[in-house]
Amino acid sequence: MGGTVRLTAAQAMTRWLSVQQNETGERFVEGVWAIFGHGNVAGLGEALQGMGDALPTWRGQNEQTMAHAAIAFAKGHARRRAQAVTTSIGPGATNVVTAAALAHVNRLPLLVIAGDVFANRRPDPVLQQIEDFDDGTVSANDCFRPVSRYFDRITRPEHLLTALPRAMRVMTDPANCGPVTLAFCQDVQAEAHDWPEEFFEPRIWRIRRPEPDAQELAEVAGLIRAAKSPVIVAGGGVIYSEAGEVLGEFASRHNIAVIETQAGKSALAQSHPMNFGAAGVDGSAAANAAAAAADLVIAVGTRLQDFTTGSRTLFGDARIAAVNVQPYDAAKHGAVSLVADARVALEKLTAELGDYHGEAADAGARAAWLTAVDAHCAAPAGDEGLPTDAQVIGAVQRATGDDAIAMCAAGTMPGALKLLWQPSQGGYHMEYGYSCMGYEIAGAMGLKLARPEREVICFVGDGSYMMANSELATAVMRRVPFTVVLTDNRGFGCINRLQQGCGGEEFNNLYKDCNIEAQPQIDYVAHAGAMGAHAVKAASIADLEAQIAAARGRDIPTVIVIETTAEPGPGFGEAGHWWDVAVPEVGRSEKLKQAYVAYLNNRAHQRLVN
Repeated sequence: MGGTVRLTAAQAMTRWLSVQQNETGERFVEGVWAIFGHGNVAGLGEALQGMGDALPTWRGQNEQTMAHAAIAFAKGHARRRAQAVTTSIGPGATNVVTAAALAHVNRLPLLVIAGDVFANRRPDPVLQQIEDFDDGTVSANDCFRPVSRYFDRITRPEHLLTALPRAMRVMTDPANCGPVTLAFCQDVQAEAHDWPEEFFEPRIWRIRRPEPDAQELAEVAGLIRAAKSPVIVAGGGVIYSEAGEVLGEFASRHNIAVIETQAGKSALAQSHPMNFGAAGVDGSAAANAAAAAADLVIAVGTRLQDFTTGSRTLFGDARIAAVNVQPYDAAKHGAVSLVADARVALEKLTAELGDYHGEAADAGARAAWLTAVDAHCAAPAGDEGLPTDAQVIGAVQRATGDDAIAMCAAGTMPGALKLLWQPSQGGYHMEYGYSCMGYEIAGAMGLKLARPEREVICFVGDGSYMMANSELATAVMRRVPFTVVLTDNRGFGCINRLQQGCGGEEFNNLYKDCNIEAQPQIDYVAHAGAMGAHAVKAASIADLEAQIAAARGRDIPTVIVIETTAEPGPGFGEAGHWWDVAVPEVGRSEKLKQAYVAYLNNRAHQRLVN
């Protein structure tokens, strides 16, 4: 038996986290975002202060956006590294619930160390304590249970001996990866315990690559050999598995077109000849045509969200074979499952398929779509009024190089970027599993921290910017440079269009349609400048290109504001697919009645097998 060391529970937690490593020898939990309050300032705050650079602490402005930055950091590292967030009890903790849900949906590691009430209950009820009249074990942190992959309440110091390894197991498990919440009672944080010295020995956590079951492999290979015109749907799992190169080789060798989800976009560079672009609701004409013509859909590393499948109408009667590390995802849509790491599965399938070739994919459709993209994104020839989102995307594309990463989360831009942005490999970062407004600014900071060698371009609408912008000040303080392209269409333009598309009237989305006395005149340049960013307003598309180039020489964030039209602009009507958004069955207007008839017609094509 080895010796012991006497530490508080908080000191033990921080010391243990500081020696957990990934396969390259880097600290897996890089550091801790912290806003201190009662519940974490005395115990965990003292412990973090004592760690210094061995486990650095960063101050943010809002608990939710600190967690967004941590999530973007983990996504930027393809889940090989993560960050932690600590909060006080009460609102400090519940502010993170939205971010935890975002990490859960996107299968990304996040460690939430939430201050909790007193385990000894002596001062109950403490400030901010939620009291359940029928259950004395409940606290506000129980809100995290449905949005955590692993939840634990630390009511004794020695609980950490099991809770911390379990937390790391979840965050490094490719199939079960997601947020971990450790609700850390504030009195327990400060309690001393004699810890085994061996507990603090450095440990390497390897992310496994599950091999496929031989029978599943043979069955999926047989389906592919029997298919004439298969198509591959590439999801985020391709990126997390670092399988992009293997996917490109597989698609080329077997002549199978690749179409992309939001999470999977840039697993292949847009220039790859087998990359037919975005799939589904926000999909390209070429990709959706390939999907509609397919007799077999090979879903690789995707959870088959409704945007990808056109709410289960895109793939017709095609068989689905799903390659996924998570059996839950591999079995969706009645798919034939191949439970395995994406890279390993593609390598094994290639060996099984030999010289198999699918029928020639329609390269002409791909070329026609890319030609259309160039036209939609071209600079306006003259005074055509406010620019479209497509023209803004085109300007940024022309002003950046292959090292640029376009990132976004909500509003019009996710669909526009998925359609029109032409990334190099790894040049796209979209949070669209939860489509969380307010992720963008904090996410851009986290992404730049993960990928400092690349140019990060954050696209954000005025609506999302108004929801959460305060981490811009944090990025200024930490000297984290990225470029924000803030498109101002004076409200929630995306939902305004959806409202009308579902038979409704314009209502409560654009400022002009809200029940307000005066139209707001928000000076976004002044606002961003007040937080220390370099902020300018682009007078035109040409000016936007110039401002993008000028931003590269700065060591702080640059915010470029440009007014855009609230209309979708050309290009969006030539692609895309139906999305199931329930239309009222009865209503007053003829437009609504027609929308409901169209809704029923589309719904009749949905696949019912789950």
